[in-house]
Amino acid sequence: MAKKTVLVSGGAGYIGSHTIIELDKAGYSVVVVDNLYNSNPKALERVGEIIGKQIPFYKADIRDAEALTKVFEAEKPDAVIHFAGLKAVGESVSKPLEYYHNNMTGTFILLDVMRNHGCKNIIFSSSATVYGDPAIIPITEACPKGHCTNPYGQTKSMLEEVLMDVQKADNEWNVVILRYFNPIGAHQSGRIGENPNGIPNNLMPYITQVAIGRRPELGVFGDDYDTHDGTGVRDYIHVCDLAAGHVSALKAIQRNCGLGIYNLGTGHGYSVLDVVKAFEKANGVPVKYSIKPRRPGDIATCYCDPTKAKDELGWEAQYGIEEMCRDSWNWQKNNPNGYDE
Repeated sequence: MAKKTVLVSGGAGYIGSHTIIELDKAGYSVVVVDNLYNSNPKALERVGEIIGKQIPFYKADIRDAEALTKVFEAEKPDAVIHFAGLKAVGESVSKPLEYYHNNMTGTFILLDVMRNHGCKNIIFSSSATVYGDPAIIPITEACPKGHCTNPYGQTKSMLEEVLMDVQKADNEWNVVILRYFNPIGAHQSGRIGENPNGIPNNLMPYITQVAIGRRPELGVFGDDYDTHDGTGVRDYIHVCDLAAGHVSALKAIQRNCGLGIYNLGTGHGYSVLDVVKAFEKANGVPVKYSIKPRRPGDIATCYCDPTKAKDELGWEAQYGIEEMCRDSWNWQKNNPNGYDE
């Protein structure tokens, strides 16, 4: 059987770059489309070093139908894993139109080009943010979607609805929606990892930048939540586990799953201070922090029940919090300035 080709949009990003490695390991041919707006071509070079071959890469924006059409004609992908999108929650509040235009319109154009080329298999990178302030904990896929508190979350939630409508209207489509919880960690080689532009929005890169001396201290937003230590609880998942979940989702597509929606998390909730302590313990490095006021829009607790992904995809997380902390630090200490040498 000929190798299946998977087009990865946003493949130079944090989750995309790790997913390429898992796809290659599972025997897929990979093609990357990325506009490099929030990512670095060095990530793809290093993925090439890890897997021993360079990945075909097209610098293109998913809003550019002409450029996408050329890629589809040249590469003839069997499926698309769609990561491309703007993703900073705070920035989305101040730039809603840019977020809606990029994430929504970009996906519409991608879907149209896919349809025009008979490629009707897509895995969509969604988020636990679609649950809003969750009605039930742990969160199952049956949990009703909530009100998203920011335009970034709105784009994920609305695109889920769009994809469901597309699949409902044409049952040749296979759509797998993966709702990620909180990816952290990095590839064990320490060659690729999370490389935020400017001030990190996420906890782990902030911790690692404090640990390496790039930032004076970690701000912990709120210590008066209804949790075991007052700080917010989240379901942190190793990015390599998350990447493997996409390979499992492709198997569902090969079975012609139609529509599938899955939570990808560990099912364990860790507070901000749990993560700080786990990081210090795993790496023997102190992390200075101070308590700050709550951030607007943050919720107290968010972790999932990942049973459905295990039962239907045969996927479950393999790594624990200490490994996530160890691998995050391994990436940061070997790359103090990320991909900037």
